[in-house]
Amino acid sequence: MNPLVPQVATILAIREDTPDVRTFTVRPDGEDFPPYRPGQCAMLSLFGVGEAMISITSTWAPETALEFSVKRAGRVTSALHQAEPGHKVGVRGPYGNSFPVDQWVGHDLLFVGGGIGLAPLRSVINHCLGRRAEFGRVDIVYGARSPRDLCFRQELFESWPKVPGASVQVTVDAADAEWEGPVALVPPFLEQLKPDAAGTFAVTCGPPVMIRYTLQALTRLGFPDDRVFTTLELKMQCGVGKCGRCSIGPKYVCIDGPVFSAAELKSLPAEY
Repeated sequence: MNPLVPQVATILAIREDTPDVRTFTVRPDGEDFPPYRPGQCAMLSLFGVGEAMISITSTWAPETALEFSVKRAGRVTSALHQAEPGHKVGVRGPYGNSFPVDQWVGHDLLFVGGGIGLAPLRSVINHCLGRRAEFGRVDIVYGARSPRDLCFRQELFESWPKVPGASVQVTVDAADAEWEGPVALVPPFLEQLKPDAAGTFAVTCGPPVMIRYTLQALTRLGFPDDRVFTTLELKMQCGVGKCGRCSIGPKYVCIDGPVFSAAELKSLPAEY
């Protein structure tokens, strides 16, 4: 398949996760989507409007259907939020590398997400929980601006906490009248929890400022740089290394990433 030509697909379902995040389930009109791995992205387009790089958040889904959680932030994503089931879209990809889940087998895992940054983590979290016997403890720490901005509430508060050996800690920046949980930014909240760094791999994704301070917090907690991973998908543009918009020093995020270890990031210009 030509990597620059999108497959025509149909929106099967739309779920409203927060006031500005919706999850779209799409199915190709022709051949199945190419196989994908947790952490990869795809270009989602509205014909006549434009296209945007979005992480694939599907969980154990066959390539006959993909899920994309889209935050309303610009022209394309705002137009997507106006779409309805049955609407035609374009999908090209998947692009980039993926989370090195085979490297994590036999180890404890810590996932730290913020806001819509839980979308790319959702795929790999469910991938690991679906292969539960291959990993040690799975701890999930997640935060959002307010209770109404929490994504994937069903998994956060119902399905993930019920998995043996898994724990979920949720915080918000600012509480409302009904919130009874912690109120704190993710990086200091993580340090309060004091997760055990011994033999643990950590993965984080969220707004750039959250990623920066979370990486610093993980260092203070004793996590080695080669056991900490993040994803820089926000910098991806064309997806195939042609436009140069995602270059960081000698690296292209779309070719060499979007998943990088903290050790790799320290060898690059200070983008995060």
